[in-house]
Amino acid sequence: MISTRIKDVDMVFETAPSIFSPNSIDNGTLAMLSVIDFLPSDKVLDLGCGYGIVGILAGKLIGEENVIMCDVSEQAIEYATMNLRMNNVPNIRIRLSDGYKNVGERDFTLILSNPPYHADFSVAKHFIEVGFKKLAIGGKLIMVTKRLDWYKNKLTSVFGGVKVHEINGYYVFVAEKRNQAIKEKEKTTNNLSKKLQRKQQHNKRNRKK
Repeated sequence: MISTRIKDVDMVFETAPSIFSPNSIDNGTLAMLSVIDFLPSDKVLDLGCGYGIVGILAGKLIGEENVIMCDVSEQAIEYATMNLRMNNVPNIRIRLSDGYKNVGERDFTLILSNPPYHADFSVAKHFIEVGFKKLAIGGKLIMVTKRLDWYKNKLTSVFGGVKVHEINGYYVFVAEKRNQAIKEKEKTTNNLSKKLQRKQQHNKRNRKK
């Protein structure tokens, strides 16, 4: 059993050897949680919940009704369900789901994930691309990995930008789903700025002549 205190919340977890990080709270997960401020207005998806650290913490901070947890592993779901009861948040919704397959909601304000490693990034690609559709406008996908370039490029291509925090050897990515109108305005502004720059350069050349 693991006993821990995160964000001034005491929690206990039963684990099993075949579930990710069975002996202690994973440092990547702790790095991710360190950049998050859970708000009462949040609706949280703990994507790939394992034995339940992130979802249970969120439930204790902002209410059970505001959290959904899912995992592809039946054993992880079994232990996470056990840990919900042990931590007095038994009403958090928990689902057996391959990625977002059994997650129909599209209004999350936070999707949190410590994705499994795959050489071809297939799982991470699914988490990011479908995650964008599952977020409310202004919602954020927050992921932690030990790899920088692929995640930074992929999140930027899907979300239009990403903030990266480097913490204890991990990269925590925060990508926000922005209103399309805002993105178009920014694009237009950037284009105008480039035109202005070209015009200024043209005027400078003319003055030199």
